[in-house]
Amino acid sequence: MSVALSAETDVRAAMREIGVAARAAARVVANAPSEQKTRALTAAARILREHTPDILAANARDLAEGGARGLSASFLDRLTLNEARIEAIAKAVEDIAALPDPVGRVLASFERPNGLTIERVATPLGVVGVIYESRPNVTADAGALCLKSGNAVVLRGGSDSFHSSAAIHACLVAGLGEAGLPEAAISRAPFAAREAVGEMLAGLDGALDVIVPRGGKSLVERVQREARVPVFAHLEGIVHIYVDETADLDKAVRIVVNSKMRRTGICGAAETLLIARAAVPRFARPLLDALTAAGCALRGDDEIRALRPDVAPATEEDWRTEYLDAILSVRVVAGLDEAIAHIENFGSHHTDCIVTQDKAAAERFLCEVDSAIVLHNASTQFADGGEFGFGAEIGIATGRMHARGPVGVEQLCTFKYRVRGEGQIRA
Repeated sequence: MSVALSAETDVRAAMREIGVAARAAARVVANAPSEQKTRALTAAARILREHTPDILAANARDLAEGGARGLSASFLDRLTLNEARIEAIAKAVEDIAALPDPVGRVLASFERPNGLTIERVATPLGVVGVIYESRPNVTADAGALCLKSGNAVVLRGGSDSFHSSAAIHACLVAGLGEAGLPEAAISRAPFAAREAVGEMLAGLDGALDVIVPRGGKSLVERVQREARVPVFAHLEGIVHIYVDETADLDKAVRIVVNSKMRRTGICGAAETLLIARAAVPRFARPLLDALTAAGCALRGDDEIRALRPDVAPATEEDWRTEYLDAILSVRVVAGLDEAIAHIENFGSHHTDCIVTQDKAAAERFLCEVDSAIVLHNASTQFADGGEFGFGAEIGIATGRMHARGPVGVEQLCTFKYRVRGEGQIRA
């Protein structure tokens, strides 16, 4: 939805106007035929490709402004778009369009002794608020996922990606128009002002049903602290890899380096490497050397530094730190029990991995580590809705209620019960 702006625009009133329109649009898209939603998303993907030069120009403006403000290299990487990344955004929208429609699925059905038939049926959540920072692709991912799941969405991107998000949003709105769906189904707060976030946290006068924050720790902390509607979120991605003595060496090196260095600024990037003491003679030096060669700075405990004195000493705080940078803390543990205990003590219940050829050890790790995503012999950077076959994700949730792990179209649905009778009354 577009809101007429002026120097005197009342942010509170405008945001509530957006909320009212989104609530009305939610009633339409909740009952829209699957074909109509698919048509809107397919058109949006085409329009994203057609408008690549406009999106790149908007992104260049954001990057110039961010560079002038001294944003970090990892932050600018998350913000940067190029032709390949725009194509990936468009492809993700198409992938979401091709998913089975989650709305109306019969999740369970049963008949009572009195003849009542009861069905549990998937329904949209309603209106989803998404507050995010530097990743402009979230605009398309969140908009597409919400539409496919029959929800309306109100997007509030960060000031750092303001122009990029606006350009991408315009393509989504054009797709809605081609399919005859209300533009307010994918609304965007057209304000860089922080007051817009405050209004969303207050629920837009009852319009929002859930909020999803995508960004740094300070943003997520604020949302979890102040939101007056339910929140799907993770606070941090303190991601661990545990390598035991039975691991395949080449496999371990590939997994560890990829988990840390493929993209250091994403929430699935590894932050701590745990090595079983029995594995140290064979694994420690190859792992540390490969990480150093890839440009990773290391922080190690006393046993690691005894092998590599050039490694910086790790402090207690390092085990609790999400670096989002080319830095990795490394610790030697007695074995699987101590690795699991370390993860429970210092982890964030996001994503954790074991590298081992011991199937029994792998099963214990997968069962006992209480994280939203646990992996065996695979890079932690697979912690992503697209890699799970969800098309994309609106975020990763580490809570235990309703949605956990990558939040895709199925997790953006709730359910209701349909009860059919033939005149039964209760005694």
